[in-house]
Amino acid sequence: MCINEFVKEKRRQAGLTQQELAEKAGVGLRFVRELEQGKVTLRLDKVNQVLQLFGFQVGALPSPRNI
Repeated sequence: MCINEFVKEKRRQAGLTQQELAEKAGVGLRFVRELEQGKVTLRLDKVNQVLQLFGFQVGALPSPRNI
């Protein structure tokens, strides 16, 4: 699941509108819309502000290497 789908699902489960999520996370409505639409160039600190409301954060994970 991509971050945009994850955020949209969590927001809906919490019964929040995009505007309410933006206010609670301290980010702009435009940012939430772009995040949920899958914009590829977003500020990571702001993504984490949104994810923090749901108890998550973006982090580095090891990826399998094709050797």
